Amino acid sequence: MALTEVYWDHHIPLPKLAPIQAKVTVALVALLCFINSYDGEFVFDDSEAIVNNKDLRPTTPLNNIWSNDFWGSNLSSNSSHKSYRPLTVLTFRLNYLVAGGLHPVGFHVLNILLHAVISALMIDVFAILIGGLAYDEKGRILNHAPKTSLLAAVFFAAHPVHTESVAGIVGRADLLCALFFQLSFLTYCKAFNKGSDRDDRFSVQWVVVSLLLCAAAMLCKEQGITVLGVNAAFDVLLICNVNVYELSQRLLLRKNPLDISEIFRMGLLTRLTLMGLGGLLMLYARWRIMGTGPPAFTEVDNPASFAENIFLRIVNYNYYYSLNAWLLLCPWWLCFDWSMGCVPLIKSATDWRMVWLLLLWCILIGLISQALCSQDSQRRRTLTLGLVLLVVPFLPACNIFFRVGFVIAERVLYLSSAGYCLLLAYSLGHCFCCWSKHRRLLCVMVLALLCVYVVRCALRSHQWRSEQSLFSSALTVCPLNAKVHYNVGKNLADKGNTSAAVSYYREAVRLHPTYVHAMNNLGNILKEKNELVEAEQLLSKAVSIQPDFAAAWMNLGIVQNSLQKFEKAEQSYWNAIRFRRKYPDCYYNLGRLYADQNRHVDALNAWRNATVLKPDHSLAWNNMVILLDNTGNLGQAELIGREALRLLPNDHTIMFSLANVLGKLQKYKESEGFFLHALRINPNAASCHGNLAVLYHRWGKLELAKKHYELSLKLDPEAPGTRDNYNMLRRKLDQLKRSTP
Repeated sequence: MALTEVYWDHHIPLPKLAPIQAKVTVALVALLCFINSYDGEFVFDDSEAIVNNKDLRPTTPLNNIWSNDFWGSNLSSNSSHKSYRPLTVLTFRLNYLVAGGLHPVGFHVLNILLHAVISALMIDVFAILIGGLAYDEKGRILNHAPKTSLLAAVFFAAHPVHTESVAGIVGRADLLCALFFQLSFLTYCKAFNKGSDRDDRFSVQWVVVSLLLCAAAMLCKEQGITVLGVNAAFDVLLICNVNVYELSQRLLLRKNPLDISEIFRMGLLTRLTLMGLGGLLMLYARWRIMGTGPPAFTEVDNPASFAENIFLRIVNYNYYYSLNAWLLLCPWWLCFDWSMGCVPLIKSATDWRMVWLLLLWCILIGLISQALCSQDSQRRRTLTLGLVLLVVPFLPACNIFFRVGFVIAERVLYLSSAGYCLLLAYSLGHCFCCWSKHRRLLCVMVLALLCVYVVRCALRSHQWRSEQSLFSSALTVCPLNAKVHYNVGKNLADKGNTSAAVSYYREAVRLHPTYVHAMNNLGNILKEKNELVEAEQLLSKAVSIQPDFAAAWMNLGIVQNSLQKFEKAEQSYWNAIRFRRKYPDCYYNLGRLYADQNRHVDALNAWRNATVLKPDHSLAWNNMVILLDNTGNLGQAELIGREALRLLPNDHTIMFSLANVLGKLQKYKESEGFFLHALRINPNAASCHGNLAVLYHRWGKLELAKKHYELSLKLDPEAPGTRDNYNMLRRKLDQLKRSTP
């Protein structure tokens, strides 16, 4: 397919670089924009998808990634988000193996490198979409618009809306999806004969390979299937050279009968059939894998989709589209989360924000009319394919085919931004061509835009380096977002600043009065501050709003136990266990309740359940030993203590409790060994020094007893009983000295 040089391309003020030089340049721009995120932490969704995801661990069977969702939950679970991305999880697992654990640097570096590779490959994608499909004698793509495709790729490499996909590790799903998307498209292009002037020959094998790469893209993120739409549009518009406007005119006006035999002769129907069948097979497989049922989202996730009035639902969807378009045009206001009141719903046709909907559709209609009605075939193809690349990858996120679990998500714009960058580069090339008198001003504007992009990327990727900076940055963008305030509060609480966290949790509850997770966390902090009455009110409200909220039931039980409402506390604990059958912490707290009521057998049973569900539950093991010790069951206490240490050989608290038991059984040597081992692990434990001193006191090793009494009192002068025991020892030593001749 021989095409002439794109007429506006040479007007763009960029050097005409060799293909390798152009790709290296674009890759370096991508690295420059995001390199400062390489040493960032695991933030936001990384906690669930990576830190807490057992599918990354070498001890977890590799087959699990094919039956679990992106977050490590089984796809058949009702709580699963049904996001099936096994290839992405596989790369996380490889990161874990190479780094020997959860070290975020390796995860971040791979994300940055992937973006650089994708940005470089965009040159070839843009070259085909702008200039058509042509190859040299070595099978390399001939770039008929080298400057335009380079400019578009540089815009793509530096676009700030990509920060979440690159600097947020879970964004790798979008990066891998985009990479296989590109490879599928480029492979589809290879299906057409390069060595013959005949256009009616194509390679079925390359089409099949393209479909396999599409399936790989879909296994990285669901959005990958949209490459089939781009491939089909490319085939119709560039391979078959169909003029959509002229075709529609003929069909509508029934003038000049349409001869479609030429299109069929070129194999379009065969290729579209192959892609259609392949796409249906992928969708069917995806439907079966996720249990033939969609994920369950709540009104909090996507409030517009729950609007009863169909008109308001459509209006709000279109308002979301306009906000996504604005993020592409002006990516300054970026936020990690846009839910929970960040974007208030439009509830009336008189809302001033309706202007944005009208403006969006005016621009789109203008672009579509230019794309379809232009007499210039080069402009018509470039605009049409640019719009296809902008719109088609966004379709899975538009709420038309199914409800999505977000309001706005910057990650879903990663592929769509390529279409925007192509349209922007074309527009600038056209401006340089038509307004040659203002060439210098246009050059300054383009350079300024690129500089703003690079600076914004650097600033935003720096904000993604830690949760504190990420969450705090969102307060200025989405001050009405309850989740933003919740996450800021949670981050502060995790760092021990509970006083500051309280105000953010209260604001989250104020903005969203049914935000049960904020109520639960706020109730926990108030419980620790001994503000038990308000804590009980908050936790009671949380479980009334969400009756299956097991953690809130358990925390409510703890508060009620502290308020000595024992019957209510017991009922709350059993409610928690009813909604979460495997809940070792709840069994532990239930055991504490029974112990407070002197229901010793029930307490031991509860703690035993905790250790069965969680064998390394140190507190449950230790409490069993202590309870048996206090009730005089020393033999059983010894057995439980030894069993616990087989599972937790370095737990100094269990060593301490077992040593006390052995001391009472007059197994002094063994008791001494456990005390000393515990002190090697935790040398500043005053109680351990004190109890070891008591052991030596009983054993008759008085000088050693004196030494450890003194160490205990030095560490804790107010240690109960230690001072009295020490004074008794000193009197005994004095008597021995006086009785010694």
